[in-house]
Amino acid sequence: MRLDHAIAANRNASTGSTGLVLLLVVLTWLLSLPAATHALANGQAGTPPMGWNSWNQVRCYDLTEDVVKQAADALADTGLRDAGYHYVVVDDCWQAPARAADGSLQPDPKRFPHGIADLADYVHSRGLLFGIYAVPGSRTCAMANDAYPASGIGSLGHERQDAETFDRWGVDYLKYDWCNADTVDGLDRKAAFEKMRDELAALPRPIVYAISEYGVSSPWTWARPVANLWRTTYDLVPTWDSVLATIDQQAGVAAHSGSPGGWNDPDMLQVGNGTLTADEARAHFSVWAVLNAPLFAGTDPAKLSDTDLATLGNAEAIAVDQDFAGSQGRRLDAGPGYQVWGKPLTGGGFAVVLLNTGSTTATVSAAIPGTWNVRDLWAHRGTGTVVGAVSSALRPHAAAFLKLTPR
Repeated sequence: MRLDHAIAANRNASTGSTGLVLLLVVLTWLLSLPAATHALANGQAGTPPMGWNSWNQVRCYDLTEDVVKQAADALADTGLRDAGYHYVVVDDCWQAPARAADGSLQPDPKRFPHGIADLADYVHSRGLLFGIYAVPGSRTCAMANDAYPASGIGSLGHERQDAETFDRWGVDYLKYDWCNADTVDGLDRKAAFEKMRDELAALPRPIVYAISEYGVSSPWTWARPVANLWRTTYDLVPTWDSVLATIDQQAGVAAHSGSPGGWNDPDMLQVGNGTLTADEARAHFSVWAVLNAPLFAGTDPAKLSDTDLATLGNAEAIAVDQDFAGSQGRRLDAGPGYQVWGKPLTGGGFAVVLLNTGSTTATVSAAIPGTWNVRDLWAHRGTGTVVGAVSSALRPHAAAFLKLTPR
């Protein structure tokens, strides 16, 4: 019996009331997927990329080369690098206020005094890969939203020059962010992203290509031949309401993600940030893992609490994220105060997330025909054999992350 044969889910509220919703997830889960478009043929992102991005940690004006070097050091020293967090991505505000006389991009001379090539070399010396930020229009997002005092630092009209600059600097990953290029510059999303795709393809250096237009034009329907990953939603902020809203938005896009090299991106992780509790952070990470989402930490890795470091570094959860067995995770059932998500795993069996979205302790269950060995991926232990169902009593906003293998 496989996950895509049948599953039922129920939630028993702490008040004792019981509801049962039966959901058939038949073989057509895999067989009825839309015909897959060809992935971007750049040989990159065979599994969802993982790393660190500067934006959620320092946003704009606090971004410096020292911040980036310290993040690279911490990824190596904490073990996160060895857990799979390989990309160190410098987001918006690294740029000088204007291009050089020859039209090339240049870094802010005060905050990046040694230059980007030197910074990339440092990141590479720590056994990591280097990423950078650019935009297809004339304005970056920080220029629009943070009053960043710059002009003409977008890639519009400089696509080839910028791609060649990134190649020369040793860039391994490009985050290409839309930033109102339609209303400001009259650009078409698909055409603009394709233009930079083609410039990157002409380079000798392979570069992972991540595009971000926040899901406005349903990029999951057209971006697979264009980019390695594409944002499916607006920016995630570090609150439970934002996490849950983003989770809800992912329910309709699963069919368009897949290996090799094309991934839905529900935005960077907020583990360790804002008001998220430890339970909420683990729930957030559990769903991102079952979604085969790119995993980019957005906090100071040197200052992570032991709990948050254990969340980000959970090797068993990461293994689920990196395992694509024909479909990313899907929401199998949902009702007042609960959701059930699951995905098939290589070699048989599947991963299940039981999620308590409510404000009181509750039991969330998934009734799955057959006999299963169950492993709790947060407790890192087997919990025995079950027949026909799995169940977990969960605190508010908590999740159980389970790996089921047939007995």
